[in-house]
Amino acid sequence: MHLLIKQVEQHVKSLFEGEGTGHDWWHIHRVRNNAIHIAKAEKADLDKVELGALLHDIADHKFHRNDLEAGPKATIQILKGFGASDSLQQEMAQLVREISFKGAKIETPVSSIEAACVQDGDRLDAIGAIGVARAFAYGGAHNRLLHHPDSKPELHSNFMAYAKSEGPTTAHFYEKLLLLKDRMQTDTGKRLAAQRHQYMKAFLNQFYEEWDGLK
Repeated sequence: MHLLIKQVEQHVKSLFEGEGTGHDWWHIHRVRNNAIHIAKAEKADLDKVELGALLHDIADHKFHRNDLEAGPKATIQILKGFGASDSLQQEMAQLVREISFKGAKIETPVSSIEAACVQDGDRLDAIGAIGVARAFAYGGAHNRLLHHPDSKPELHSNFMAYAKSEGPTTAHFYEKLLLLKDRMQTDTGKRLAAQRHQYMKAFLNQFYEEWDGLK
Protein backbone atom coordinates (compact mmCIF):
# COMPACT_ATOMS: atom_id res chain seq x y z
CA MET A 1 0.00 0.00 0.00
CA HIS A 2 2.82 2.41 0.79
CA LEU A 3 4.25 2.14 -2.73
CA LEU A 4 0.80 2.77 -4.18
CA ILE A 5 0.34 5.83 -1.97
CA LYS A 6 3.69 7.22 -3.11
CA GLN A 7 2.83 6.63 -6.76
CA VAL A 8 -0.54 8.32 -6.38
CA GLU A 9 1.04 11.20 -4.47
CA GLN A 10 3.50 11.91 -7.27
CA HIS A 11 0.79 11.64 -9.92
CA VAL A 12 -1.62 13.94 -8.09
CA LYS A 13 1.14 16.44 -7.33
CA SER A 14 1.99 16.65 -11.02
CA LEU A 15 -1.67 17.34 -11.86
CA PHE A 16 -2.38 20.00 -9.23
CA GLU A 17 0.87 21.88 -8.72
CA GLY A 18 0.41 25.55 -9.63
CA GLU A 19 -3.41 25.42 -9.76
CA GLY A 20 -4.73 28.88 -8.87
CA THR A 21 -8.24 28.56 -7.46
CA GLY A 22 -7.33 27.26 -3.99
CA HIS A 23 -7.63 23.62 -5.08
CA ASP A 24 -3.90 23.18 -5.66
CA TRP A 25 -1.45 20.55 -4.46
CA TRP A 26 -0.99 22.31 -1.12
CA HIS A 27 -4.72 22.07 -0.46
CA ILE A 28 -4.47 18.31 -1.00
CA HIS A 29 -1.37 18.20 1.20
CA ARG A 30 -3.21 19.97 4.03
CA VAL A 31 -6.32 17.80 3.65
CA ARG A 32 -4.13 14.71 3.91
CA ASN A 33 -2.54 15.99 7.10
CA ASN A 34 -5.92 16.99 8.54
CA ALA A 35 -7.50 13.65 7.64
CA ILE A 36 -4.65 11.59 9.06
CA HIS A 37 -4.74 13.59 12.29
CA ILE A 38 -8.48 12.90 12.58
CA ALA A 39 -8.05 9.25 11.56
CA LYS A 40 -5.55 8.60 14.35
CA ALA A 41 -8.01 9.91 16.92
CA GLU A 42 -10.97 8.08 15.35
CA LYS A 43 -9.04 4.82 14.84
CA ALA A 44 -9.64 4.66 11.08
CA ASP A 45 -7.47 2.88 8.49
CA LEU A 46 -4.62 5.37 8.01
CA ASP A 47 -3.51 4.05 4.61
CA LYS A 48 -7.01 4.27 3.13
CA VAL A 49 -7.51 7.72 4.62
CA GLU A 50 -4.24 8.96 3.14
CA LEU A 51 -5.01 7.48 -0.27
CA GLY A 52 -8.53 8.91 -0.22
CA ALA A 53 -7.27 12.35 0.77
CA LEU A 54 -4.80 12.34 -2.11
CA LEU A 55 -7.55 11.44 -4.56
CA HIS A 56 -10.44 13.46 -3.14
CA ASP A 57 -10.26 16.36 -5.62
CA ILE A 58 -9.55 14.32 -8.76
CA ALA A 59 -11.90 15.64 -11.45
CA ASP A 60 -13.84 17.54 -8.78
CA HIS A 61 -17.49 18.20 -9.62
CA LYS A 62 -16.97 21.97 -9.43
CA PHE A 63 -14.93 21.70 -12.60
CA HIS A 64 -16.94 18.87 -14.21
CA ARG A 65 -20.51 20.06 -13.68
CA ASN A 66 -22.02 17.81 -16.30
CA ASP A 67 -20.57 14.60 -14.89
CA LEU A 68 -20.89 13.97 -11.16
CA GLU A 69 -19.10 10.65 -11.66
CA ALA A 70 -15.99 12.24 -13.17
CA GLY A 71 -14.10 11.97 -9.86
CA PRO A 72 -14.95 8.34 -9.10
CA LYS A 73 -14.18 7.34 -12.70
CA ALA A 74 -10.83 9.13 -12.63
CA THR A 75 -10.04 7.50 -9.28
CA ILE A 76 -10.63 4.03 -10.71
CA GLN A 77 -8.55 4.85 -13.78
CA ILE A 78 -5.61 6.08 -11.71
CA LEU A 79 -5.65 3.21 -9.24
CA LYS A 80 -6.08 0.63 -12.00
CA GLY A 81 -3.06 2.10 -13.75
CA PHE A 82 -0.97 1.54 -10.63
CA GLY A 83 -2.20 -2.04 -10.23
CA ALA A 84 -4.57 -1.58 -7.27
CA SER A 85 -7.12 -4.32 -6.62
CA ASP A 86 -10.65 -3.97 -7.96
CA SER A 87 -12.03 -3.81 -4.42
CA LEU A 88 -9.72 -0.94 -3.47
CA GLN A 89 -10.59 0.88 -6.68
CA GLN A 90 -14.28 0.68 -5.87
CA GLU A 91 -13.79 1.60 -2.21
CA MET A 92 -11.79 4.72 -3.10
CA ALA A 93 -14.25 5.68 -5.84
CA GLN A 94 -17.06 5.57 -3.28
CA LEU A 95 -15.03 7.65 -0.84
CA VAL A 96 -14.35 10.30 -3.51
CA ARG A 97 -18.04 10.28 -4.42
CA GLU A 98 -19.00 11.17 -0.84
CA ILE A 99 -16.56 13.96 0.02
CA SER A 100 -17.72 17.17 -1.66
CA PHE A 101 -20.24 19.70 -0.43
CA LYS A 102 -23.11 19.86 -2.94
CA GLY A 103 -25.40 22.60 -1.62
CA ALA A 104 -26.73 23.97 1.65
CA LYS A 105 -29.91 21.88 1.56
CA ILE A 106 -28.27 18.66 0.39
CA GLU A 107 -27.13 16.04 2.88
CA THR A 108 -23.68 14.50 2.37
CA PRO A 109 -23.64 11.25 4.36
CA VAL A 110 -20.63 8.95 4.36
CA SER A 111 -20.50 5.17 4.33
CA SER A 112 -17.21 4.64 6.17
CA ILE A 113 -15.15 6.15 8.95
CA GLU A 114 -12.38 6.68 6.39
CA ALA A 115 -14.67 8.82 4.22
CA ALA A 116 -15.74 10.72 7.34
CA CYS A 117 -12.11 11.54 8.15
CA VAL A 118 -11.38 12.76 4.62
CA GLN A 119 -14.59 14.76 4.40
CA ASP A 120 -13.85 16.44 7.73
CA GLY A 121 -10.23 17.04 6.68
CA ASP A 122 -11.39 18.68 3.48
CA ARG A 123 -13.95 20.82 5.26
CA LEU A 124 -11.42 21.98 7.83
CA ASP A 125 -9.36 23.39 4.96
CA ALA A 126 -12.44 25.31 3.76
CA ILE A 127 -12.80 27.25 7.00
CA GLY A 128 -10.58 29.34 9.26
CA ALA A 129 -7.79 31.55 7.91
CA ILE A 130 -6.94 29.17 5.08
CA GLY A 131 -10.61 28.88 4.21
CA VAL A 132 -10.95 32.67 3.97
CA ALA A 133 -7.90 32.86 1.71
CA ARG A 134 -9.13 30.03 -0.50
CA ALA A 135 -12.61 31.53 -0.81
CA PHE A 136 -11.26 34.79 -2.18
CA ALA A 137 -8.73 33.02 -4.40
CA TYR A 138 -11.57 30.99 -5.96
CA GLY A 139 -13.76 34.05 -6.27
CA GLY A 140 -11.03 36.03 -7.97
CA ALA A 141 -10.29 33.21 -10.39
CA HIS A 142 -13.98 33.22 -11.38
CA ASN A 143 -14.38 37.00 -11.59
CA ARG A 144 -16.65 37.23 -8.57
CA LEU A 145 -17.09 40.42 -6.60
CA LEU A 146 -15.62 40.51 -3.12
CA HIS A 147 -18.95 41.67 -1.75
CA HIS A 148 -22.13 43.46 -2.74
CA PRO A 149 -24.41 44.89 -0.04
CA ASP A 150 -27.54 44.07 -2.05
CA SER A 151 -26.61 40.47 -2.77
CA LYS A 152 -28.50 37.87 -0.75
CA PRO A 153 -27.04 34.40 -0.06
CA GLU A 154 -28.95 31.48 -1.53
CA LEU A 155 -29.31 28.17 0.29
CA HIS A 156 -29.17 25.88 -2.72
CA SER A 157 -31.45 22.86 -2.88
CA ASN A 158 -29.68 21.13 -5.76
CA PHE A 159 -26.11 20.70 -6.92
CA MET A 160 -26.41 22.42 -10.29
CA ALA A 161 -27.75 25.61 -8.70
CA TYR A 162 -24.87 25.54 -6.19
CA ALA A 163 -22.26 24.84 -8.88
CA LYS A 164 -23.53 27.64 -11.12
CA SER A 165 -23.77 30.24 -8.36
CA GLU A 166 -22.09 33.50 -9.34
CA GLY A 167 -22.69 35.52 -6.20
CA PRO A 168 -19.98 37.55 -4.45
CA THR A 169 -17.46 35.73 -2.32
CA THR A 170 -18.98 36.93 0.95
CA ALA A 171 -22.22 35.15 0.00
CA HIS A 172 -20.26 31.89 -0.17
CA PHE A 173 -19.61 32.12 3.57
CA TYR A 174 -23.34 31.86 4.25
CA GLU A 175 -24.03 29.37 1.47
CA LYS A 176 -21.32 26.95 2.61
CA LEU A 177 -18.46 27.91 4.88
CA LEU A 178 -20.38 28.93 7.99
CA LEU A 179 -22.49 25.79 7.70
CA LEU A 180 -19.58 23.35 7.87
CA LYS A 181 -19.00 23.43 11.63
CA ASP A 182 -22.31 21.70 12.22
CA ARG A 183 -21.79 19.20 9.40
CA MET A 184 -18.55 17.66 10.58
CA GLN A 185 -18.79 13.87 10.80
CA THR A 186 -16.37 13.04 13.61
CA ASP A 187 -15.97 14.25 17.18
CA THR A 188 -12.40 15.26 16.37
CA GLY A 189 -13.50 17.21 13.32
CA LYS A 190 -16.19 19.02 15.30
CA ARG A 191 -13.69 20.06 17.94
CA LEU A 192 -11.17 21.33 15.39
CA ALA A 193 -13.83 23.17 13.39
CA ALA A 194 -15.08 25.25 16.32
CA GLN A 195 -12.11 27.62 16.53
CA ARG A 196 -11.88 28.05 12.76
CA HIS A 197 -15.58 28.87 12.62
CA GLN A 198 -15.11 31.65 15.19
CA TYR A 199 -12.20 33.05 13.17
CA MET A 200 -14.42 33.35 10.07
CA LYS A 201 -17.15 35.14 12.04
CA ALA A 202 -14.57 37.61 13.39
CA PHE A 203 -13.17 38.12 9.90
CA LEU A 204 -16.60 38.93 8.47
CA ASN A 205 -17.33 41.36 11.29
CA GLN A 206 -14.07 43.20 10.56
CA PHE A 207 -14.72 43.06 6.80
CA TYR A 208 -18.13 44.72 7.16
CA GLU A 209 -16.71 47.37 9.50
CA GLU A 210 -14.18 48.31 6.82
CA TRP A 211 -16.48 47.95 3.80
CA ASP A 212 -17.50 51.60 3.36
CA GLY A 213 -14.03 52.90 4.12
CA LEU A 214 -13.20 55.66 6.57
CA LYS A 215 -15.66 58.50 6.84
